Amino acid sequence: MTALAVRIDTTSQVPPYEQIRTQLAALILTSQLAEGERLPTVRQLATDLGLAPGTVARAYRELEAAELIRTRRGAGSRVAAPPSDATHPDPDQLATLARGFTSAARALGASDEAILTALRKALN
Repeated sequence: MTALAVRIDTTSQVPPYEQIRTQLAALILTSQLAEGERLPTVRQLATDLGLAPGTVARAYRELEAAELIRTRRGAGSRVAAPPSDATHPDPDQLATLARGFTSAARALGASDEAILTALRKALN
């Protein structure tokens, strides 16, 4: 199990569960977390982030609903197989990636204009 680079910005207006969800989704969708890779338990990640277990559990439930992870009792949560249709990305997954990047950039103190500039630069 890899140590996750998930950070929570307590000053953000984005709820902690959403910060976790978007960051993990971005790691999965960009293959930084590989198929089959085990995620920390809800309790472990909650402890690591200083959050209530219910907060992490909600993020995991939403990732499971988006079919990005699968959870089995006794076996934990693992990264699901990537979507088979990579030529037509799901708009919801793109929005998830954008939210994750935006949240991480704002945690660094980036303005909206700096975020847009970074995106334009990445597209070129």
